[in-house]
Amino acid sequence: MEHARTSGLPFMKMHGLGNDFVVIDLRHGIGAPGAATIAAMADRHRGVGFDQLATIETDADSDARLVFFNADGSRSAACGNATRCIARFLMEGSGAASLRLRTDHAVLVAEDAVDGLTRVNMGPPVLDWRQIPLAREVDIDHLPIDGDAAATGMGNPHLTFFVEDADSIDLGRFGPEYEHHALYPERTNVEIVQVISDSEIRLRIWERGTGPTLASGSCSCAAAVAAARRGLTGREVTVHVPGGTLQIDWRDDGVWMTGPTAYVFDGVWRG
Repeated sequence: MEHARTSGLPFMKMHGLGNDFVVIDLRHGIGAPGAATIAAMADRHRGVGFDQLATIETDADSDARLVFFNADGSRSAACGNATRCIARFLMEGSGAASLRLRTDHAVLVAEDAVDGLTRVNMGPPVLDWRQIPLAREVDIDHLPIDGDAAATGMGNPHLTFFVEDADSIDLGRFGPEYEHHALYPERTNVEIVQVISDSEIRLRIWERGTGPTLASGSCSCAAAVAAARRGLTGREVTVHVPGGTLQIDWRDDGVWMTGPTAYVFDGVWRG
């Protein structure tokens, strides 16, 4: 009976500002879930519910390898808030103050930012249209799209719009329309940005393969980079998302993101 109660796929539930994740630690022989299992777990009524799923694997040249998946089971090369959450989990387990974490995008440095905050260097922004990727060569700061949007890569593609009033946008219609825009062959995350000052922006988010989210680390980084390149802000900004606040600092060595994390519960999936 003990085996019957504990058999299945162990997981952790975490979130960063309400951007929530299922995290599966594969370092001890657990098999990785397939796309169908990921999509079933993502269902907020019949499964666990999450914005993204991440797995932790061993890696010979870093402290751990992280692999990210969207709620529809598709793979993503970057997930900033999940990286911060997992970094906090690993640092608390090891006592380390900093880590090197390998992702499909790059090896990222994470560190304890004190007062319960975690900081991660998401790497330099991708500013080459081929690598974002876009379907053809365009001015990435002023795309040939209604609304004068900008394109940025953070290991995943981003499309950023600047508006006077972020609440005026019907995100449920706007997000899906632009996620599948022909200029983005791999679909895209969509950010609606309202500039508050030269050091502060407000952000609404539609994540590729997931939908509206309370927060997104990579989207916050992309929006901050796009705003700085437009001359609307400096390179260090406070980003307000529906779930809270992140600090973004675009330095010479990459885009650093600082914010809180939360470990919610452990569970076992037996679907």
